[in-house]
Amino acid sequence: MSDRAYVIDTMISAKAIAARIEELCREIQTEFADTDKLVVVGLLRGSFVFIADLVRELDLPIEVDFLEASSYGDAMESSREVRILKDLRGAIEGRDVLVVEDIVDTGHTLNHVTHLLQSRSPARLKSIALLDKPSRREVDFRSDWIGFEIPDEFVVGYGIDYAQRNRNLPFIGKVRFVADAE
Repeated sequence: MSDRAYVIDTMISAKAIAARIEELCREIQTEFADTDKLVVVGLLRGSFVFIADLVRELDLPIEVDFLEASSYGDAMESSREVRILKDLRGAIEGRDVLVVEDIVDTGHTLNHVTHLLQSRSPARLKSIALLDKPSRREVDFRSDWIGFEIPDEFVVGYGIDYAQRNRNLPFIGKVRFVADAE
């Protein structure tokens, strides 16, 4: 972990996140209204808070599974090399699947994961990301649903970390390093 001192400014409030999740869930419920069971796949670790709030709000039959992919480690920049650290426990062939991501930055991770899952022949495969940084995109990928589009800022909170810290913040905050703040 970096020893650089930093402060966190609120970018998106907990109240705004909750309101947006309600809107997104209405759209997801419309899309999957005919599903027997929706497999909600959370990309660990950053999506765990988002997925918890999302599944509590969805009025659908749901199964939850997790996949852990990494392209960051403890760094602030993506390595662009996506590694699967934990795969799904269950099969998704012929099933409706919603992949839940915390943030789409370069797009490499979600692009890689959706191609991997598509190769397993789900009935439908859709994705949702809480945050999207389109200015950083390096691959042609867009989630089916986006919570918030944000500028190219380093953010933490609501499950998103900086070197395993600040995941527990109830809001999305912009990280400002002390040298940047002066």
